[in-house]
Parts: sequence; structure tokens; C-alpha cells
Amino acid sequence: MIIPWQQIDADTLDNLIREFVLREGTDYGSQEVTLDQKVQQVKQQIQSGDAMVVYSELHETVDIKRDL
Repeated sequence: MIIPWQQIDADTLDNLIREFVLREGTDYGSQEVTLDQKVQQVKQQIQSGDAMVVYSELHETVDIKRDL
């Protein structure tokens, strides 16, 4: 189930994104990107619709999915 990002508390959304980024890792090749920069990039992707916050009823987890 897709959760509209606008319905998520701002601090909760930031924490979800930070946890997602930390799971994904912060090694992005030859260009250094800070954790805060990557969090901001993912937030922009969510706001633009390139990524979505999803809830899995089966696993009872929340995640961020890209390339939908």
C-alpha cells in the first residue's frame, strides 16, 4: 500500500528516509555525497513522485521504493 508522504509527520518522514539511506549505504562512486545530502535527494525523489513510501501488510514494514 502506498502511503502519501504528505500524510506522514515531517520528523517521521526524515527518520524513514535516514534509515533507508543507511541501509542502502553511502558509497556513491567517485563523487562524495554526505548522509544529509543523500537524505535530501531521497526526500526530493519522494516529493516528485520518483520514489514512494510503501507499507507491506504482509511484513508489517514501511519502506521506500524507487523505479516503480
